[in-house]
Amino acid sequence: MSLEVPPPYPGAVPPERTHRVASGDIELNVLEWGDPDAPPVLCTHGMWDHAHCFDLLAPLLADRFRVLAMDARGHGDSDWADAYRWPDDLHDIVTVLEWIDRPTHLVGHSKGGGQATDATMLVPERVRQLVNLDGFGPPDEGFTPPGRDPNPVHLGPAVLFERHLDRRRGLAHRLDWRPYPDLDALIDRRREQNPRLSREWLAYFAFHGARRDADGWRWKSDPLAGFGFGPFKPDWIAPMWRHVSVPVLAVVGSEPDTWGPLPEPLLGDRLDHFPVVERAVVEGAGHFMTIERPQAVAELVLGFLDG
Repeated sequence: MSLEVPPPYPGAVPPERTHRVASGDIELNVLEWGDPDAPPVLCTHGMWDHAHCFDLLAPLLADRFRVLAMDARGHGDSDWADAYRWPDDLHDIVTVLEWIDRPTHLVGHSKGGGQATDATMLVPERVRQLVNLDGFGPPDEGFTPPGRDPNPVHLGPAVLFERHLDRRRGLAHRLDWRPYPDLDALIDRRREQNPRLSREWLAYFAFHGARRDADGWRWKSDPLAGFGFGPFKPDWIAPMWRHVSVPVLAVVGSEPDTWGPLPEPLLGDRLDHFPVVERAVVEGAGHFMTIERPQAVAELVLGFLDG
């Protein structure tokens, strides 16, 4: 598959406007749908994803809201950076909230859900309500993509940090992703990790998340972007959620998937830290509920958010 324009996907609506927002030494790419004067909603995506992952959900929210979706640093069309620490991503979210300059609803998916939650604690005066879409962290053993061995958590944090730093040191010598011969190869690679997602969607996703070079197609994301914040221990962070002062909607899919949902006892323990939380399940969807069942997610979000 070799394309010059995005492959069509039912329900996907390209943004009506795009923006570049300075955050320190880099610029962030921000997409926008809907009336600029409507109440704003800011969407934040997960690891190795990009803002176009909301091309199905955003138009369903745009009748009531000004919907914005940002590419995280090192992802999509945002700039690559020297650092990808968790606090750097939080700073970027806060920067976009300051740029919007109105109290804003936050809708975050996966890693973006966890970071939207933490950003809410930093600037509660800028956040009206929070929707976290399966962004409650991994289990202690981490998530295991298909075809990989589970993480050896029994080795202890010191050894895991050593392995993390060794892997990051190796990636520092790799300035780019290897080229793939065509878009189909990118689709095959991504589908290994996300087997619930259709090839049609992944063609749309890969077109926006990759670039075509003279020697083939490469992902736009920085290879270092996933290894900046170290081994993630959500139990270090979940107790802090008691400081989230806005109403929270916590959403998971009903179907087991590579990246979730968490086992109920663990998920319930984490959500108990929120002072005000509603829970919802999207039936017939896995972790990527905004792709598998965008209408159902939109109905939940619209029913929760104030106008």
